[in-house]
Amino acid sequence: MRKQIVVANWKMNNSPTQSSQLCSLILSKMRPTDKEVIIAPSYLYLNSVVATTQNSIIKVAAQNCHQEISGAYTGEVSASMLADLGLDYVILGHSERRYYYGEDNSLLAKKVSSALSQGLKVIYCCGETLDQRISGAHLDRITKQLTEGLFHLPAKAMKNIVIGYEPIWAVGTGITATSAQAQEMHAHIRSALSDKYGADVAHDTSILYGGSCTPSNAKELFAQKDVDGGLIGGASLNADDFLAIVNA
Repeated sequence: MRKQIVVANWKMNNSPTQSSQLCSLILSKMRPTDKEVIIAPSYLYLNSVVATTQNSIIKVAAQNCHQEISGAYTGEVSASMLADLGLDYVILGHSERRYYYGEDNSLLAKKVSSALSQGLKVIYCCGETLDQRISGAHLDRITKQLTEGLFHLPAKAMKNIVIGYEPIWAVGTGITATSAQAQEMHAHIRSALSDKYGADVAHDTSILYGGSCTPSNAKELFAQKDVDGGLIGGASLNADDFLAIVNA
């Protein structure tokens, strides 16, 4: 049975003090929940967030990792290093990584395999540009990202995969996909999973929406049949806003 999940992706924000305070505030205000709540801070603050959330219901994710386990890759962080910190998840393929750093599906397939080999679960992101949506190429775009970046995995590995759908035109823009648009794409992703791995894997895989999700629109988005939660950016930097989304 698939989980309902909400992820706080803090991106390149917060000081050490702000990260600790925000994490503590979320913990202090959080009501008991059967949802899975994940925080993804900057690399620099992973250790302190892991320590702060120890023995709590919150899990911790990194925002990226390198495709190799070790080597001469100055400035990079490997999945084995993240696993050693006690992390649960790593986010891979975020649209900002794809756009700003040229990460393609082939590279992401290697990153996914590397992360899984170290016992990390993967939140694999996919999404389309506004031009691709307007032209009607959005469904094919998502299928290609799934096929080339994820579908090299055997079916048994999919229990460690969460998919995050983020329309690029809605990430950080204040524009949100309508609930119907989100449902259409989430249903398409689940159908692609079913075609590749069968109905059971498709049914059990959590698919999250990311793209200007806020307390005001979260309830409607999460009410959609195939939307299992959210990958939250800007709204996750405020404890009350983030918890309102969790509670939605």
